Amino acid sequence: MKAADYKKLKIDPFAKTKDISKYDQKTGNFYKSIVIMSKRADQIASDLKQEFIENSQQYANTSETLEEVFENREQIELSKFYEQLPKPTQLAMYEFEHDQIHFKDEDED
Repeated sequence: MKAADYKKLKIDPFAKTKDISKYDQKTGNFYKSIVIMSKRADQIASDLKQEFIENSQQYANTSETLEEVFENREQIELSKFYEQLPKPTQLAMYEFEHDQIHFKDEDED
C-alpha cells in the first residue's frame, strides 16, 4: 500500500484505548497477535521510508546554501505529508482488526 492509500483510510492518528481481549481471537494467543502486528508495523515503516526517500530524491540539491534549504517548499510539503500519516503501529493494528494481514502459523502444517 502506498502512503496516499494510508491517508485515505482516515485512521485517527491519536492513541486510543483498545480492548485487548479481541486480539487473541484470531490467533488463539495474545502475544502471537502482538508479534504479527509488530512485524507488519516494521514492514509498513520500511515501505514508507523507502517511498519517502524515492519521492524526496527529485527535490535533492547538489549545491546547498542556507537560502536554498529554507526555500525548498516542495520537500517541506512532502515531509509534512509523511509526518501526518498515522504511525506504522496504528496502521498495522487497523489491518489486523480488519483482517487485512495474512499470516501463517509456523506450528501448523
